[in-house]
This record gives sequence, structure tokens and C-alpha cells, in this order.
Amino acid sequence: MTGLAGKVALVTGGSRGIGAAIATRLAQDGADVALTYLSAGDRAKSVVADVEAAGRRGLAIAADSGDAAAVIGAVDRTVEEFGRLDILVNNAGVFPYGSVDEVSLEELDRTLAVHVRGVFLASQAAVRHMGPGGRIISIGSCFAERVPYAGVSLYAMTKSALIGMTRGLARDLGPRGITATVVHPGSTDTDMNPADGEGADHERGFIAVGQYASPSDIAATVSHLAGEGGRYITGTAIAVDGGFAA
Repeated sequence: MTGLAGKVALVTGGSRGIGAAIATRLAQDGADVALTYLSAGDRAKSVVADVEAAGRRGLAIAADSGDAAAVIGAVDRTVEEFGRLDILVNNAGVFPYGSVDEVSLEELDRTLAVHVRGVFLASQAAVRHMGPGGRIISIGSCFAERVPYAGVSLYAMTKSALIGMTRGLARDLGPRGITATVVHPGSTDTDMNPADGEGADHERGFIAVGQYASPSDIAATVSHLAGEGGRYITGTAIAVDGGFAA
């Protein structure tokens, strides 16, 4: 157990993939963990079981990160259940894919709601409960720094927005001892982007180390930022992308 003992974390979109790995790692490192999910209730319960197996308290909250009231409610529910909130991981996401002329207004609004508005609202709600040592960690994307192929304009735009937001949060919250960072994962082996999926070999060609990340690779960096090791890291983005943006 590391320096996260006694801390409380909320991980949005924590029922699968990178979010599930983050929730589990934070628990293994000592934090009580709440997580949100949209529809995968059984998987969320499984992650809570993993949190509890690590000896920590877990909580699954049904909340759509594109719904303003649900986002704020998830923060409030976490504090009601655990009495505090120290770490917010903005992980929930969608992956729109298609040429810019194919993007519908509904898809544009949905992606902005989840990736930008939801992150802002969750962060705004969280800092009302955070004291010195608080952490806001947002999960971005390697596409925020480099877009080597077509079809991800909307996704890249919304993930890039997290960089400016995080820099602003760092300035707003630094005097209060709260840090804000972005973690940019590269290609990561999840059910959304499996390492043996169609197009994976093409994607590997952009990665300097030539292989996909494991969700645990991303979770390790998040845990470092959430703990004492992250106390002097704020207002910046850290790539965990195997050299994708090199």
C-alpha cells in the first residue's frame, strides 16, 4: 500500500478498460474508490469487487457523463458515501470516428458533453470538497498531440480541449494545493481498441515501441500523479503512448 491510504477517489467511466484498471490500481495503493458507469452494471460490480478485494471500500454509481446533473450527482454521492473526495479521475469517454463531413450535430454535441462539459462540471463539483493535496487527473489521448490519419477530427478536438482546461485549473487551484494534470494514453489494449483487432497492425506502425499499452500501464502513471509523487506536477500533460507522438 502506498501514500493513497485514507484517500477517496472517483473514477468516471470506471467499469471497463483503462477506467477499471485505474480504479483497481488506486484501491491497491490504498484509496477508497467510487466509479461511474453508463450501462455496464455487471462489469461495474466486478470492479467494485476488485476494489473490496484490495481491502478498500468501493461504490458503483450509474451516471452518464454527458448528463450535467448526473455528473455533479456522482461527485456528491461519493462525498455522501465516503465523507470526502481527494482524487478525481475524468476518464469517461466516447470514440466518434468518421470524416469531418460525416459528423452529425448530435454526435458533436454528445462528444463535447462527455469529453469537455462533463469534465469541467465534475472538476468544478469536486474542488468544492477538495483540500490541499487534491488531485484532478483527466484522461486525454495521444491524438491530442498528433493525428497521423483521417477520421478522428472530432475526437482529437475534444481531447485537446483538456490541455487548456488543465492549464487553467492548475492556475486556479494551485494556491489551494490542488493539482491538475492530463494523461495521454496511446493505443491501449481494451475492448474499444483491442490489440488483435482490425487495423491494430496499422496502428502499431505509429508506435515507437511497436506494441500496445496495457490498461495497467496507464493506471500506474495515474496512481503516481494521485500520490505524493504528483505533488509538484500540475498544469501539464504526460504521454503514456509508447512514443506515438515522438
